[in-house]
Amino acid sequence: MSKTITDQTLALAGIFMAAEQVQKLAHQGRIAPEAFATLIGSIFMIDAADTDQVYGERANLQAGLRAVVTNLGSQGQLRDVEQMRYAISLLHLERGLARRRDLLDTISNGIALAQHKVELFSLTHDNVAAALADIYVNTVSTLKPRIMVTGEHGYLNHAENANRVRALLLAGIRSAVLWHQSGGSRMKLLFRRGAYAKEAGRLLASL
Repeated sequence: MSKTITDQTLALAGIFMAAEQVQKLAHQGRIAPEAFATLIGSIFMIDAADTDQVYGERANLQAGLRAVVTNLGSQGQLRDVEQMRYAISLLHLERGLARRRDLLDTISNGIALAQHKVELFSLTHDNVAAALADIYVNTVSTLKPRIMVTGEHGYLNHAENANRVRALLLAGIRSAVLWHQSGGSRMKLLFRRGAYAKEAGRLLASL
């Protein structure tokens, strides 16, 4: 896995896109089908050769790249506090998860089982989302502090939406793993925010 600023920016785009889709589900009860498919697909790309392969192609991350520009760029008044909170929480939880071999094994085994459901149904089928949600509940959700998703109770209490939210958070963890594998760190995010926003803008312009 290469460790360029491009790789790190793409991983950040995955994290922010997951945060954005969780936000949409919680407040509006809907998601972007293409973004959802890209994020769920990334969970199953365990042995990807490079960052691009995790997400299929860079164009699939347009929403996430725009979110990076908005949230990490110089125009602070445009930042979405809720998206930032989800993204930072995902990065923090991934570091805690990395120290738990037992939970990592549970996730790996769960993904292998969920892959069978993908083959039986489809990548974005409700049964697949439910399987991934179970993985999240039994692993990431046991770590502290837990991510508290805020939104409309009517949407959050809907079983299928709740499963999709947890599946998206698991996808966010997948991107957080990729962020660290590609050389990302807390200090880099703190001191190179502008560089990541600039790179995200460059990537968007190239699509």
